[in-house]
Amino acid sequence: MTDQLRADVRDHYARAALTVLEGPGCCGADAPGDPVFGPGLYTPDELKPLPADAVAASLGCGNPTAVADLRPGETVLDLGSGGGIDVLLAARRVAPGGTAYGLDMTDEMLTLARRNAAEAGIENARFVKGEIEAIPLPDASVDVVISNCVINLSTEKPRVFAEIARVLRPGGRLGVSDIVADDDLSPADRAERGSFAGCVAGALSFGEYAAGLADAGLAEIRLTPTHTVGDGLYGAIVAAVRPAAGAGASPRDAGAAAGAGLRAARALPPAGHVVLGEAATGPDSRRGSGSCCG
Repeated sequence: MTDQLRADVRDHYARAALTVLEGPGCCGADAPGDPVFGPGLYTPDELKPLPADAVAASLGCGNPTAVADLRPGETVLDLGSGGGIDVLLAARRVAPGGTAYGLDMTDEMLTLARRNAAEAGIENARFVKGEIEAIPLPDASVDVVISNCVINLSTEKPRVFAEIARVLRPGGRLGVSDIVADDDLSPADRAERGSFAGCVAGALSFGEYAAGLADAGLAEIRLTPTHTVGDGLYGAIVAAVRPAAGAGASPRDAGAAAGAGLRAARALPPAGHVVLGEAATGPDSRRGSGSCCG
């Protein structure tokens, strides 16, 4: 990540954390917010036991803990953990005996996340400072890596994918939510649709994402679009596995995974609609005029 982009991203999310730390703001546990970004992508049962500030600081584009198949006793790492919502959810799911780590480069977000964990009474959550391009954990120390709309913020994504593969144990799993672009969108097209700090300009295409994971040695790659966030831009669950032995996905397998994801994405409803459980929500389902936290 270039120094300027890193500074821009850090400043953007530091200000978001300070908005919550210095609250109260307009967002709380009783407000679902935008169904495309933020707490609107979690179920009421998931949000109910969480501190209001953890919900208010939710800025992601999905709900990775809902699909990561977390199990008691596992070690989970959340890349770019922000205010801690996904770490807190993961920590509950891997208890007893498991640990959920949150990695963030922003002091303000780490302060907020630790406060939220203390308020929630969750003792198996750990928050550490660092960058996703250089994860400060040992090799083969993590069962599951999750992330929520953060990998797109890095300009050194090959390093991120290599670090994910390094920290995963053999057989370990990746399950992240991210913004993914249509393969027809050039980098310039993506930049026209939004900023880097806003999770748009740095989005990978389906083909780029699958190829990057395969190059890092990951296999069983799946890109499952969940909702449209803009013209040619989609929220998606990205899954992969570090093979217990052998090589990662072949270029052919990566291409097939990308193609399947792209076809599914192009069949999604328009932006502003997302399937939550069995019901689709859209702009008309929002309470209030929107969220201050996006």
